[in-house]
Amino acid sequence: MTSFQKIIDVETIRETQRARGLATILAIGTATPLSYINQDDYADYYFRVTNSEHMIKLKEKFKRICDKTMIKKRFMLLTEEFLKENPNMCEYTSPSLNTRQDLLITAVPKLGKEAAIKAIEEWGLSKSKITHLIFCTTSGIDMPGADFQLTKLLGLSPMVNRLMVYQQGCSSGGMALRLAKDLAENNKGSRVLVVCADSMASFFRGPSENHVDSLVCQALFGDGAAAIIVGSDPDLSTENPLFEIVSANQTIIPDTETAMTLHLREEGFESYLHKDVPKRISENIESALKRALSPLGLSDWNSLFWIVHPGGRAILDNVELKLNLDKEKLRASRHVLSEYGNLSGACVLFIINEMRNKSKEDGESTTGEGLDWGVLFGFGPGLTIESVVLRSHPVTTLVGTKS
Repeated sequence: MTSFQKIIDVETIRETQRARGLATILAIGTATPLSYINQDDYADYYFRVTNSEHMIKLKEKFKRICDKTMIKKRFMLLTEEFLKENPNMCEYTSPSLNTRQDLLITAVPKLGKEAAIKAIEEWGLSKSKITHLIFCTTSGIDMPGADFQLTKLLGLSPMVNRLMVYQQGCSSGGMALRLAKDLAENNKGSRVLVVCADSMASFFRGPSENHVDSLVCQALFGDGAAAIIVGSDPDLSTENPLFEIVSANQTIIPDTETAMTLHLREEGFESYLHKDVPKRISENIESALKRALSPLGLSDWNSLFWIVHPGGRAILDNVELKLNLDKEKLRASRHVLSEYGNLSGACVLFIINEMRNKSKEDGESTTGEGLDWGVLFGFGPGLTIESVVLRSHPVTTLVGTKS
């Protein structure tokens, strides 16, 4: 056999390994802890459980911060009983990493399992058909990781191809979609299970007069997990495509590496969020949007459906203002922020779920609230912008059988 023939054979093999169509979201599942607290009550709760009620002025300031978030409630793994048993977590700086780790390395994969089971049930096919697993979290670094634990919890094949993504924060949901697209389109017949799960237990701490910025994080984040199944060339007799992942890319905003940070210390994550984060995101959002949409020739931002990570109310307000978006465009993002708080990477997947559910409820023609084209943005440390272009499918009833 000549070297030329060998090249031809390799190219043939390469082509047979690739899918023909775009990666497509085929099912979605979400999960939260059982316990939650209303945001209106959180300031009183927080200063009580951290034994900080003597900080009267700081408590009043925290109440104002909570009021401005536009959050109604947040779900949490942490309970008052747990915090009473582990008082070190209620100090601002007190060694508590072991306690946090012991909680998170078990609870986070279990929370991911709940979301994954819902996604698999909606998908309707056997879990044995899952070929790849992506697990994203910022909570509970361990080896073997949360991906390994979830494989056991779900009873997935020991030959499933796993990818564990730690420490990407709020941009990890968009990142996971980008990775799932590459896997699905380059591995014919593959079905990728993506799970994002996080808990604020990794950085919960008491208040400090000298670190008021920490209170913003205490007021924003909630716990939750979301799972999606992604694959190319769906079998329309057994699968219901929801959104095609048309393109995905990542951008770092220059000179912003200190604007949003999480440093792992003996007392857990030390968080910092600069007040200019919403401003810096809004200043760079249009260039990221143009880069994502220019190949499609789309320039009317209000002709799109929008899935924007709600890092906080100010981010949504600034993006809306900068791009002159109609008020209803960020409805799904604002709804998820209101009902769950900031869920880190899982947030954008919750928003996708909210959008497709509302589209079906309202009798819309497509899963994108009646629109064909849309964009998803995730924002995380870096500052990093994850941009994803989506195309919605017609709203259909579920097919297939649960396994």
